[in-house]
Amino acid sequence: MNFYEILIVVYCLFSFFPIRQGGFMYDVAMVLNSLVGPYLNLFRRITPPMGGLDFSPVIALLALNLGFRLLVNILL
Repeated sequence: MNFYEILIVVYCLFSFFPIRQGGFMYDVAMVLNSLVGPYLNLFRRITPPMGGLDFSPVIALLALNLGFRLLVNILL
């Protein structure tokens, strides 16, 4: 779970920098998009962008943490 959380945070950080197509960083961004994008798209449908900001990664991280804690409590 922590690894996936880190992937989401790195994906968000990549959105702050301009990335040229065809470079190494572009390839890394596309891999991150293929790993994290489908999960974030679930929350993008629920939460509309407010003021041009996308809060879906925050809600996705909260849901991931909540799900992990519930799973740990059920198993223990």
